[in-house]
Amino acid sequence: MNSSLRPFFEPTGIAIIGASTKPNKLSYGILENLVKGGFQGGIYPVNPKGGEILGVPVYAHVKDVPDPVDLAIIVLPVEMTLTTLQECADRGIRNAVIITSGFKEVGGAGAALENQVLSFAREHGMRIIGPNCVGVMNMKTGMNATFIKGMPEKGPIAFISQSGAIFGGVVDLIIESKVGFSRFASMGNEMDVSEAEMIEYFGEDPEVGVIAVYLEGAQNGPRFMEAARKISKKKPIVLLKAGKSNAGAQAVSSHTGSLAGEYTAYQAVFEQTGVIEVQTLDALINTAWALGVQPLPAGNNVAIATNAGGAAALLADELAKNGYTLARISPEIQAELRTRLNPSAQVANPVDMLGQAEPQDYAWSLANLIKEPAVDVLVPILVPQALVDTLGVAKAWVEAAQQTEKTMLTCLVGERSTREANAFLNASGVPVFRFPEQIGTVLGGMRKFARFRERPPFTPVKVEDIDAETAKVVLHQALGKVALGEFETRQLLEAYGIANVPGGLAKEEAEAIQIAEQIGYPVVIKIAAEEILHKSEAGGIRLNLRNAEELRVAYQEMLSHITQQFPEAQVIGVMVEKMAPKGQEVIVGMRRDATFGPMLMFGMGGVLVEQIKDISFKVAPISEEDIDDMLASTIAGKLLAGYRGAAKGDIAAVKDVIARLSQLALDFPEIAEVEINPLIVYPEGQGALALDSRAILKH
Repeated sequence: MNSSLRPFFEPTGIAIIGASTKPNKLSYGILENLVKGGFQGGIYPVNPKGGEILGVPVYAHVKDVPDPVDLAIIVLPVEMTLTTLQECADRGIRNAVIITSGFKEVGGAGAALENQVLSFAREHGMRIIGPNCVGVMNMKTGMNATFIKGMPEKGPIAFISQSGAIFGGVVDLIIESKVGFSRFASMGNEMDVSEAEMIEYFGEDPEVGVIAVYLEGAQNGPRFMEAARKISKKKPIVLLKAGKSNAGAQAVSSHTGSLAGEYTAYQAVFEQTGVIEVQTLDALINTAWALGVQPLPAGNNVAIATNAGGAAALLADELAKNGYTLARISPEIQAELRTRLNPSAQVANPVDMLGQAEPQDYAWSLANLIKEPAVDVLVPILVPQALVDTLGVAKAWVEAAQQTEKTMLTCLVGERSTREANAFLNASGVPVFRFPEQIGTVLGGMRKFARFRERPPFTPVKVEDIDAETAKVVLHQALGKVALGEFETRQLLEAYGIANVPGGLAKEEAEAIQIAEQIGYPVVIKIAAEEILHKSEAGGIRLNLRNAEELRVAYQEMLSHITQQFPEAQVIGVMVEKMAPKGQEVIVGMRRDATFGPMLMFGMGGVLVEQIKDISFKVAPISEEDIDDMLASTIAGKLLAGYRGAAKGDIAAVKDVIARLSQLALDFPEIAEVEINPLIVYPEGQGALALDSRAILKH
């Protein structure tokens, strides 16, 4: 465990610097929470006026604060931050939460000050949460070092929030629900301590069973990947990402770039690292809570016991979306169920006991469903009725849950008449949800975590027989260029062991004929100009030229067309290439994401790639399992695998190309994008050839 973060959650004493006697001030709220929350460590308000607040002595200066003290909560005007940190350093306080705003989030002088504060903290070995944050909580010790009113129940969830408002909203939402939390961390601007470091810390904290994260943006993409991949093997990370739209993505020149927005990179990272992404705030809380208190499903077969067929139908739909099925209940269990249930009850699954189902009906149904080997998950549902004892039903559910190791999630459809029963269920470690369709999402998250834990340890793919020096020379010669045409991109690919269709660059007609005769007819010619990357759309390709005369005519016609239509284009020549035998066309590309780095792409290739959008992305470095996932998740990959008895494509060759392109991107960060489209894949054992390629350089 990172001991430098421990004082944020297990301090021996806390100095509240800027403490106020006014109840409407944030610092007063923080002090009140610490005093009334039961925190047993030292509580030291600091204010030059001295005196007393809430019966606690106030110290005029940080240097006057007695031992023990190892955490400062700073609630002062922004311009006083550096001086205050100096005083903390002199006092020996190495951890501080800066509540104050007015830093990077306002830009200009605020951003400059934040950089100064960070430099000071690094020089003095200090750790900072914030600035512009709400604070931290530890439910076990009763430490509420925030200005948020109230504390949740003790439980397994640690919550990391980049938004103070979301932090406060979650506390208010769950405070009466008996959903239990262990730690809360409001991260603010993440000047020093980042969400990745907090994930690592909570991953090692024995009081934390599951980590919930509200994320707007990762501070350090590779660090986030490393932390998430490591911790997801031990504890579930449930995450809600805000800012999903790609409206901020700039227009780019390649298919790969246009299809790979910023959120696409996050999605790829979450898949690769086992992070369970959810789409709503309630799903964040619900999924984390279920993972924190219930065993993982042993399989994907669910049994429903309900008093309402409509609610069961809604649940069944969501179960199917999330990879679950309704378990088959054996005739013997069905017969046993009938012995005590309403004669009109349905017992096949869902077990529908009808509207007047009583606690004993649920107890009987669940006891028998627990005995059914085909059942992995139990989901009792109650839509409250006027004559039904809702709390009694909840007690029957809890008793059943205590008799089994099977996963149990419950649903009380309502609010006004279910509050007491809801609290009882959650307090007993049996998650309860208001809407049946919420349960499918939760079970989907549980299934994802179970599957990720079963994956082998991450091992980056390794490629051999690369010539990085040649690639370096090609890129050096291209200094000052924004785009590399096919001629230069071919050289990069060949240096990294990716086979191109035979051919070469001709700067005049005679040279084009000479190349064609060397490689053999029929040939294709393509315009080579930095400004023209999409050659098909520009009319810069001529196919199936069978002899020198056809080549000569096509050469002249194409150059004339390009000169007229694109007078600004700097034509460097014409690529002459062998007409390749037909095969399956796929696209393999890379776009460098600003946060996470090289993002690899695979999918159906050709001129319709943006319309078909059969694509999969992974962020480098990638493993063999990652590449397998890319192929398995696309139509292109399924076709290569021999869809419906068709001949298999050379999957090994495709995987090798992806691995080599990944290594090229890792070795040369100056490459912003590179694309092979199409990569022609031949039958199994016959390889793959790059027919066209291009690259974009960082500028």
